[in-house]
Amino acid sequence: MDFKKEPQTSSCKKLLPFLFFQLMLSMLLFAYIRNNRQTDSSLAVSPTREPPQQLETSTLIDKRPPEITILLWTWPFGQSFNFPKCSSLFKIEDCRFTVNRSWYPNADAVVVHHRDVCYSKNLPRNPRPPSQLWIWFNLESPSHSPNLGFMDNQFNLTMSYRRDSGIFTPYGWLEVLDHPQNVTVPAKSKLVAWVVSNWNPSSRRVQYYQELKKYITVDVYGQRHLPLPRDKHHSTLNQYKFYLSFENSIHEDYITEKVWKNAFLSMAIPIVLGPPRKNYERFIPPDSFIHVEDFPSAQEMAHFLQELDKDDLRYQSYFRWRSWLKPVGETGWHIQYCKACRALQNKPILYTVVPELSKWFK
Repeated sequence: MDFKKEPQTSSCKKLLPFLFFQLMLSMLLFAYIRNNRQTDSSLAVSPTREPPQQLETSTLIDKRPPEITILLWTWPFGQSFNFPKCSSLFKIEDCRFTVNRSWYPNADAVVVHHRDVCYSKNLPRNPRPPSQLWIWFNLESPSHSPNLGFMDNQFNLTMSYRRDSGIFTPYGWLEVLDHPQNVTVPAKSKLVAWVVSNWNPSSRRVQYYQELKKYITVDVYGQRHLPLPRDKHHSTLNQYKFYLSFENSIHEDYITEKVWKNAFLSMAIPIVLGPPRKNYERFIPPDSFIHVEDFPSAQEMAHFLQELDKDDLRYQSYFRWRSWLKPVGETGWHIQYCKACRALQNKPILYTVVPELSKWFK
């Protein structure tokens, strides 16, 4: 039997419908996949495009900024404390505080307390995450801040009592009262007090005291002197008309708790030995204190205090400022760290490096 072959063109004609069907199916599948990818990508908000309309409602539900994480590289002086609720102190959003160094890669800022690392030089060794800020924190004076040169080119922000710090953390401050108030100076039975822990006979403050006590009685409290229990601190100092707010070293803006807490909160007139009078007047009223430089000698200072002790009206004139200003001197670590939280939230911070911290802090 002879079999006759079909022409090749006939086979091609039968294959064309099948190829056309496969092509159409591929195009439909491609269109489906492409459409799904476009839909998925529209749900992701990229930095260069506006979020789609359907997400605007959800993004406006919570307008709060992302919680800022602040890592304390060490407890200051090894003193632990309860982490603060900054929202209750400064009416700001709370920050997340931690001392757990495993948070380092995710921390927005790392606060390094100078005195806890200045000898060991124990700074973070892992690579610094992008945009993470290192904050140098120090409340001691330059005279008691060793190895400052090691801090050069390490930090992005300074945090100290210096008013030109990136984050200003003074020992105290004045708050304006909503309404003027009457000021009553409590009765005082004693004249001059001084609380001192670091007794250095060669220091200017001890030498000035040694001269002053020749002419007037000064009660000295602290190590090797009169005892002053912590729970008797204010009740004891409240008895005195004057308090020797003598700093352990003299540097710009270095005005410590000796004025804010020991004198002002005890309703005593501070007699200050520290930076020049003009520096004090940037922070406290000129008629709120007595500066040792106001007198050519300790003897004349003593004579002035004795006169003031006998003149009630003149003595009370040193308290007039209190009718519209309130001193804040009870500051703790929690307040200082909340100031860092507030600064990081309230203002844009350029990512810069403090090149010569040792030359600035002097």
